[in-house]
Amino acid sequence: MISGYLEKLTACQCLEDVWTLHQNKMSEYGFGRVMYGFTRYRNGASLGDQDDLLLLSNHDTAYLDVFFGEKLYYNAPMVRWSLENEGACSWSWMADQIKAGTFTESELKVVDFNRSFDVTAGYTISFKSVSYRERGGIALTGNPGVEQEEVDEIWAKHGQDLLVMNNVAHLKLINMPWTGQRRPLTHRQREVLEWVGEGKTMQDIACIMGLTPATVEKHLRLVRTALDVETTAQAVRKASVQKQIYLIDG
Repeated sequence: MISGYLEKLTACQCLEDVWTLHQNKMSEYGFGRVMYGFTRYRNGASLGDQDDLLLLSNHDTAYLDVFFGEKLYYNAPMVRWSLENEGACSWSWMADQIKAGTFTESELKVVDFNRSFDVTAGYTISFKSVSYRERGGIALTGNPGVEQEEVDEIWAKHGQDLLVMNNVAHLKLINMPWTGQRRPLTHRQREVLEWVGEGKTMQDIACIMGLTPATVEKHLRLVRTALDVETTAQAVRKASVQKQIYLIDG
């Protein structure tokens, strides 16, 4: 029964609790290693700035240091599959592509790297996106020593439940506050940006907050730097999708 899991998931109040609950649940099905990624800033074939990605994983640190640190994920075959497709895919797809000789040298390098960490059997889910720039996916890796045939048997028996749980977890995760690798906005910065979002002018905000226009502009300049954007309008959008503004404090 997955109803108990879904009830606990919907009650989670922070991203860390969602992720802990989900990875523990996936482990019950034989997927002890899980990797989740989401971006709202996809641009063509690029996933955008790595600092803006929401990346969650319980893989070994030595694996993640290379996979993300050396940006191997740029050429990971299942990442490419998830960018081009929606739904679930058995990693047997990679064996088929290798036999057909369709993988590039860079993709084969990632396959060999994964083999060195026994990341060889699993399923990838690519979530439905509401816009072209958004993309999210999760890789469910079978426990060490498990063959792809065994994983496929697990999926044949529990695949529908696994799809439901992962889709709900994904929707929960992308609606939790997160800032990527960038520092969060201060209370004052959030307040100034919220008034901008309400359509107030610099002079209006200065009067409302009891500040000088120069101080208001200083706060907005720091906001743009913190969010790594060029314009205040971009800052409002980015802070909004990161759930950094319009918060209930305390």
